[in-house]
Order: sequence, then C-alpha cells, then structure tokens
Amino acid sequence: MAAVPPTKKYLILQRYKCFENNLFFVYLFLRPSAMKQVLQFLQDLSEHNDKLWFEANKARYREAKARVDLLAEDLIAAIRAFDDSIGPLTPKDCTWRIYRDTRFSHDKRPYKTQMGVYVAPGGKKSGYSGYYFQIGAPDAGHMLAAGNYFCMPPVLKTLREDILLGGGDFRNILSQIDPRMKLDLSESLKRTPAGFPADGPDADFYKLKNFCLLWMPDDKFITDKGLVERLAAVFKTTKPFLDYLNRAITYCREETNDPFQL
Repeated sequence: MAAVPPTKKYLILQRYKCFENNLFFVYLFLRPSAMKQVLQFLQDLSEHNDKLWFEANKARYREAKARVDLLAEDLIAAIRAFDDSIGPLTPKDCTWRIYRDTRFSHDKRPYKTQMGVYVAPGGKKSGYSGYYFQIGAPDAGHMLAAGNYFCMPPVLKTLREDILLGGGDFRNILSQIDPRMKLDLSESLKRTPAGFPADGPDADFYKLKNFCLLWMPDDKFITDKGLVERLAAVFKTTKPFLDYLNRAITYCREETNDPFQL
C-alpha cells in the first residue's frame, strides 16, 4: 500500500513542536474564526507592548503565527492558480518576524502589532512587486496592497517612459482593477519630472514615487469566512498591474547586470 503524503496542516504543525498536547492541536485547527483569534492577540499586544506581557503570552503568539502561516500557504496556492510567475514559495519566504528593529527608531516598542503576507516572485526580499495582505491592531490596521512601495530611480524612469509611450495602456490596466484598490498618491512629487508632460490624462502618474495599490478593509472582511478566496479574487484583478511593474524591474536589472542595485 502506497504511503499517504503528509497533509499541509500536519507540516505546519511540525514547525511548532513545542506544543506537545494533542488537545491543543484540535483546539487550534477546529476552533472557528481563526482570524478573530489573531486579531484579538494583536489588539491585546498593542495595549501591552512590552517583553513581560509578550513572554507571558508566548503561547498565544505561537498560535497566531501558526494560523497566519497556514493562511499564507493557502494564499500562495490561490495566487499561483492565476499567477505562476511567483514560483515556489513557502510561508517563511512571505512572512516576517514580529520583533521590531528599534536600534535607529524613536519608537522603542519591541513588537509589531500587525502580521503580513507578501507574495512576490522570489519572495519578500526579491525586490519584485507583489501581493500583500496584513491583519493588524487598530494602530496598524488591515491592508490589501499590490505593487512596489519603493521604486529605485532607474525603475521609476522606465515606468514613466512606458506610460508616456504606452498610448493609455496603463490607464486601461487601472480601469480593470477592483475599485476598492486605489493608487497610492501620498508620496507623489509636487512637480512633474523633467522631460514628461505636466498636463494630460497621465500627468499624475509621472509624479509617482511608488507604484502601489492600497485598500484598508474593516474587521468584517478579515474575520468572515472564505478570506483566502476573497483575497485571491481582489488580487487577481491586480495581476496586469504587477506584470507591468515587474517588466520594468526585470528590464532594469538586465540593463545593469546587478539585481542587487534595484
């Protein structure tokens, strides 16, 4: 008789062997409203953001992390169904540690009050544009995002030139995106860069310093059933936008022969 391959949930559970009690596993994965439990932990952490409280609630943190890792694995699979450019990814490739780097920050709170999943070709450190989901306490907020929050100058120049020469193709791409996802204009330049027209339908796009779509959903969106399917449905509409950005990133990397400069 052929061996039965381990299930996804079993593999996730193996990462948390410190929980030896099988009853805990049943409690973790059969209990309803998984994201409600993650959200409650993050809200409590926001109100008690110190090492003493965190260490006393370490089991709750591990439970929340296990839930987010499982969500990440499901979300990776759902995105790969319409965007195979993301390649092979694991939750570790797409998630972050909860510990904040406070060395150069005035904010000395030791822990992040959000948990995020970033699905992009090559993972979170690749520099490519991707799909981002975040669940957070009120001080951090929930977020869906798609794009690149920090474009290097060569990429910005290439994107602006593509828009200028594209005959409206960028506007057409934006028109097909879920209307809840809005282009982030918060970091735009005050003036149009030299060499680009200061008027016309694309004028605001030339001023962009990042190319990112954002939506801040409410708690209900996060905690209702079918979260992964609903996230994938929104993200699917942003794929042409990401293809447009990643084409420019790939072009610039090939031109410089040094991907780490971008």
